[in-house]
Amino acid sequence: MEITELSDRIEKLSARYGEHLGIERDGDWFLLKLQEEVGELTQAYLQVTGRARTKGRTAEEIRDGFQLEFADVFCQLLLLARHFDVDVPREIERKWLSHE
Repeated sequence: MEITELSDRIEKLSARYGEHLGIERDGDWFLLKLQEEVGELTQAYLQVTGRARTKGRTAEEIRDGFQLEFADVFCQLLLLARHFDVDVPREIERKWLSHE
């Protein structure tokens, strides 16, 4: 799947989420929601690396939770980029891949 298609699908889900909860998805919301998800990823990282309580979860459940939180961060980052019209592939090319 290409990143543009992925971004389109994620946007539809996020828009529906915002409508259902009556949330205005403005620039502040996208950035703050990303920060929230990074915090949850940090908590999952601490668990997966053995530096936080397991809360009764198995190693497999902890690893799965980490991967899901990673997906949350990635999707929120795509939503933030989309909101601010960032062409992610182009900017990655300019910032990273131009140095290959």
